[in-house]
Amino acid sequence: MTESEFNQLADAALAKIEAAIDACGGDVEGNRSGNVLEVEFDNGAKIIINRHDVNQEIWVAAKSGGFHFAYQNQAWRSRRDDSELYSKLVELFAEQRQVLTF
Repeated sequence: MTESEFNQLADAALAKIEAAIDACGGDVEGNRSGNVLEVEFDNGAKIIINRHDVNQEIWVAAKSGGFHFAYQNQAWRSRRDDSELYSKLVELFAEQRQVLTF
C-alpha cells in the first residue's frame, strides 16, 4: 500500500472512531491532535489511538494492553490475534462501562 493510501485509510478510521465517541455521550471525552486521538473517561482511565506511519498501522494503548492494527482484507486487523479494530474498541469501552457503537 502506498503512503497516500495508508494516510487516507487511517485518517478515515480515526474520523470514524472520533464520530462514534462523540455520539456515545456519557462519561467519555475524545480529543484529537493530529494523528493522535486521546480518549479520557471520568474515572481517569485513558485509551490512546494513533496512526503509526512507519509501520502503516493504527496503534491502540489501553490499561489492558497495546494493540497494533494493519489494514488487511478491507479491515483493520490486529497482528497479534487477528481481532478487528472497531470490535476491540467496543470491548475496551465496555471495560470502562461505556457503550461504543459503529
